[in-house]
Amino acid sequence: MNPFSLRIVPLVLACWFLPQLATAQNVGIGFQVGDPTGLNLHFRNSSGGMRPDILFAWDISEGDRNFFFVNVHGLWFNRLSASAPFNFYYGPGGFVGVRKRKRENDSDTVVGFSGNFGLNYEFSRLDLFVQITPRLSIVPETAFDVGGGLGLRFFL
Repeated sequence: MNPFSLRIVPLVLACWFLPQLATAQNVGIGFQVGDPTGLNLHFRNSSGGMRPDILFAWDISEGDRNFFFVNVHGLWFNRLSASAPFNFYYGPGGFVGVRKRKRENDSDTVVGFSGNFGLNYEFSRLDLFVQITPRLSIVPETAFDVGGGLGLRFFL
């Protein structure tokens, strides 16, 4: 994949999510602990459709490398119980990241596709969630791994 293609991927993802962000009703800001650990932005919307979800994450336990990346998903929610605010959610996404060697001045860009599957419990302005995220890297090489975590979001 050429350098132009690497720059176009975030632009395409942003254009896909802009209409959803424009109609977002509430913005949730939170934190996820796991693999990876990071800051989370989640956008509820009044239409009940897809919810954009963005994770700004890092993983400093990847051997001799530090890994910093952005993971973006479009999530659909299904209520599991009429009496309790439990939801199952799922959706496709992608990620762009940078892996940097700890001992050398060497880094590479990682680009790939991911999915997100999880459960959440919604309080009025709080959201507790647990999720699993399978990822398929396509640049600089093809590789598969699974991440996930436990998190909490506060809605403004």
